[in-house]
Amino acid sequence: MTSIGTGYDLSNSVFSPDGRNFQVEYATKAVENGGTAIGIRCKDGVVLAVEKIITSKLLKPGTNKRIATIDKHIGVVSSGLVPDGRHFISRARDEASSWRRSIKGPIQTSVIASRLGSYVQMYTLYSSVRPFGVTTIIGGWDAEDELPVDGQVGSGPKIGAGGKEEGLKSGGPGLYMIEPSGLYWGYYGAATGKGRQVAKGELEKLNLQNGTLSLLDGVKEAARIIYVAHDDSKDKDFELEMTWISGKDGPTHGRHEEVPAKLREEAEKAAKKALEGEDEDDDAAKGDKMEE
Repeated sequence: MTSIGTGYDLSNSVFSPDGRNFQVEYATKAVENGGTAIGIRCKDGVVLAVEKIITSKLLKPGTNKRIATIDKHIGVVSSGLVPDGRHFISRARDEASSWRRSIKGPIQTSVIASRLGSYVQMYTLYSSVRPFGVTTIIGGWDAEDELPVDGQVGSGPKIGAGGKEEGLKSGGPGLYMIEPSGLYWGYYGAATGKGRQVAKGELEKLNLQNGTLSLLDGVKEAARIIYVAHDDSKDKDFELEMTWISGKDGPTHGRHEEVPAKLREEAEKAAKKALEGEDEDDDAAKGDKMEE
């Protein structure tokens, strides 16, 4: 039984007979037409990067930001419909400021990912709204504090239930990706947008789960991956935007900031050089085959 063209894609609140929500699938297609965005969780921070396609020569470089600061220690990058991304950012900032007013402290990266995932999912439930046409990647650094006794107040017994393990800390880098359906997961490396498949393949090669990649190396790898993912759209110019977050002892001192221009330019030069080297190797391999 097919559900294509039978009216099941006209409302956001109706499932097709085979259990599909077509409006959410269409929103995912909108994301696939956007520029490639990635996030890399390093051992000492998080790097966010996005490929901004230049649609007009009249656009001023450095403006029209696609990466935003949600709280001083959290950043977000999106791919898909730009206005939807801006609304998402506005909601995320409201959540972070509300948490500060209520809890008197910064919101954890996992908490804001959970809240925003629920908010996005709400837009898939009612016929009066449509799903968000963006996939967002949230990166942050939560303050590293020593864990209390099993998360409870008080000193507790030294051994047994409620005991405390010395030196155990919470916090550190966090990376989450929220899809148009409201589904979100924690990642070591995340990619979305037009070149997501190529970017995912490059991220997997980094073995991020080992926790050995430094923040500075992460910046270089992020630039390289964006350039590799853009290789399929060589006819279109783009601008690379990158931000990073480190711990208190790192270069950003726990804040979400833009990667310094000098460091970004160095990373871009290295990415272009690596890409040119790959092209030369491919040409040499083709020549060898022709000789055979």
